[in-house]
Amino acid sequence: PGQLTWYTKDMKTLKISEFKASCIRVLKTVARTAEPVLVTRRGKPLARVLPVREERPRARVLGGLKGAIEIRGDIIGSDFDDDWEGGR
Repeated sequence: PGQLTWYTKDMKTLKISEFKASCIRVLKTVARTAEPVLVTRRGKPLARVLPVREERPRARVLGGLKGAIEIRGDIIGSDFDDDWEGGR
């Protein structure tokens, strides 16, 4: 037997030839059941087929960035007044 690690010992295993012959069916099964499949070549792990997890949008929290920004100095006035006058 090939050397399998802890994350593959309970995983369904297919030889590469079996995977090739039934690729679409295997992919649909993995998507439906969320159970990964290990593809082997000559008894050694070659690839893991894993389901895609849907990213759920995170809930926006009002005030979630409070304290993340520090305002230094005058944000209303401008330090560029001289620059504007120099262009005239």
